[in-house]
Amino acid sequence: MPVQLPYPFAGPFDYRVPHGMLLAPGDLVLVPLNRREEVGVVWDGEADGRVGDNRLRPVSSKIDVPPMRQDLRRLVDWIAAYTLSPPGDVLAMALRVNALRPDQPLLGWRLADPMPQIRATPQRAAVMAELARLQPRAGPELARAAGVSGGVVRAMADAGLLLPAPLPVLPGFHPPDAARPGPALSPDQDHAAAALRAAVVSHEFSVTLLEGVTGSGKTEVYHEAIAACLRAGRQALVLLPEIALSSQWLDRFAARFGTPPAVWHSDLSSRTRKLTWRAVQSGEATVVVGARSALFLPFPDLGLVVIDEEHETAFKQEDGVVYHARDMAIVRARLCEATCILASATPSLETVSNVEAGRYQRLHLPKRHGGAAMPEITLVDLRDHPPERGDFISPPLIAEVNAAFARGEQAMLFLNRRGYAPLTLCRRCGHRCQCPNCTAWLVEHRARRQLQCHHCGHVEPIPLLCPACGAEASLTAIGPGVERITEEALRLFPHARTLVMASDTLPGPSAAAEAARAIEARQIDLIIGTQIVAKGWHFPHLTLVGVIDADLGLAGGDLRAAERTVQLLHQVSGRAGRAEAPGRVLLQTFTPEHPVMQALKGGDLDAFMHSEAEQRRPGHWPPFGRLAALIVSADTAEAADATARDLGRMAPHGEGLLVLGPAPAPLAILRGRHRRRLLLKTRRDIAVQPILRAWLAQISKVGSVRVDVDIDPISFL
Repeated sequence: MPVQLPYPFAGPFDYRVPHGMLLAPGDLVLVPLNRREEVGVVWDGEADGRVGDNRLRPVSSKIDVPPMRQDLRRLVDWIAAYTLSPPGDVLAMALRVNALRPDQPLLGWRLADPMPQIRATPQRAAVMAELARLQPRAGPELARAAGVSGGVVRAMADAGLLLPAPLPVLPGFHPPDAARPGPALSPDQDHAAAALRAAVVSHEFSVTLLEGVTGSGKTEVYHEAIAACLRAGRQALVLLPEIALSSQWLDRFAARFGTPPAVWHSDLSSRTRKLTWRAVQSGEATVVVGARSALFLPFPDLGLVVIDEEHETAFKQEDGVVYHARDMAIVRARLCEATCILASATPSLETVSNVEAGRYQRLHLPKRHGGAAMPEITLVDLRDHPPERGDFISPPLIAEVNAAFARGEQAMLFLNRRGYAPLTLCRRCGHRCQCPNCTAWLVEHRARRQLQCHHCGHVEPIPLLCPACGAEASLTAIGPGVERITEEALRLFPHARTLVMASDTLPGPSAAAEAARAIEARQIDLIIGTQIVAKGWHFPHLTLVGVIDADLGLAGGDLRAAERTVQLLHQVSGRAGRAEAPGRVLLQTFTPEHPVMQALKGGDLDAFMHSEAEQRRPGHWPPFGRLAALIVSADTAEAADATARDLGRMAPHGEGLLVLGPAPAPLAILRGRHRRRLLLKTRRDIAVQPILRAWLAQISKVGSVRVDVDIDPISFL
């Protein structure tokens, strides 16, 4: 009997089924592996047969839990084959061993009865008062409520004042009310919603692009598809690119359906993840919103998959199993005979190409909901309107921010760069502070007085002397990050209540929710943020967006640089003027004549994307061709070069095939490993996986050398 294990093996292992044990594909079992027992899944297909039955180790036991469904097993096999990953690594993302273990009762604290005669300090009295109000209480929660440290609670337990007591079981997931009336829809929204409802009730696989300008009400439209899915008795999955976006999304969902959905992301506690996983498996959780890992939850009857902001590169997982959650979500929908909705104001060229080829349907919302107009976009030529020396905000933008404040409106400054400055330079000798583990400059975070690598996480204090020449007070920050823009904004707008929204300042969904609440309550005048502010947010009183460096994403030789830049800047521009007051957007640029800037100013993104597609078509670049990257890494440059050269000599040849490289990766050293890249480019009708398998089979990797494969690469670092 083949059993797949959640480890990087090439395939399942054969085990002997003991007499009297009945097993079928999908059953979860305990099997011996070396000197321990591991959880595995009985897999589809026949046993390998190369080892005789008398030499096979027996299955230890069958685990009394629902089996892994066939559609999820097929998804594991499909992703493994497509990405050339070990199937066990893919299985590890779908098999939550922690959720299979029996629950241990959670204990909190209650007051002892009778109470020992011990002196009651003010801290002890505060704890006892909280427990008199509500008990039992978990230790950390009790300490927070009483305003004491956890040590006080533990000391009271040691003194016999508190006794352990089981905590109440958390309430389950309330079913969303599909019959609850939604908001009034515009004619365009109503037409799109009707088409999506029909797709859902057909119980057939289909993919529909729901395209609409920012603020057009795409979420309300696909809410109608969710309602249709619930009425049909099936489950729905919504994938978001940034879980920080979930706070406003959850509020809107609860307003529509009367209860929040189940949520899935890495910031949840292990207990919450276990309860959610089980609720999805049992069908109790009927709607799940989550990050890309939610794709692998054990839905018994998945009827709808929504990928919101489908163009976002955050859906691509770059570590471990390298896969694109958008594309794999479409595969899962096909395996489940479910409807798939791709929602975006700026769809990717890949999705547009699939629409034009007839593989996907398309629904379009051309207007903002509620009569709001699209914002007016102005290009600020920094050659004609330079900021003051040492500053980065131009005079026209300063004037517009002040005018917005005078009208009692909110403004946003956008710069897609964290920290204070991207480079620290010695004015005397030219030394640049670089990461010791990566070929990357260290980013200054002045508030923390640290230099940090945003690739490997290396941190060191800002030196007082130049590390190279020893000069004192010679290190200077080059270029702006959001911290530096904040410093400048506080000087220019001293009375503005300012909030910084970046991954450094909003470490999780709860912090993002609190920031959104403060903005909606008009407790904030000026928002300064990175790409975390660019999408999904709805702030009715925000009327002005200023982009500090609109040219930032256009540097380098990235294939998708122009496409990504126009998508990001269109999304951040769409935060302005989403209610009654008109919106304005100022893009600071040194290249106002660039096609990206002209497309944004003229509002003709369709023409820009068509032009972008026509530039890629002759060379068979995606979406009109296929790419696969091979990344060679090793502990030494010599080992990486040797394997990369071998790959180059044995590169495949043929009509419609082209191998570029080997060459040093742009990040030639990452986390201490030397990296080389090769890129396979083919026509769209050529499958790259068989070519790659045959190519890699010729290479013998020695020592620390590793060759990673990235099918359909998004990043070229």
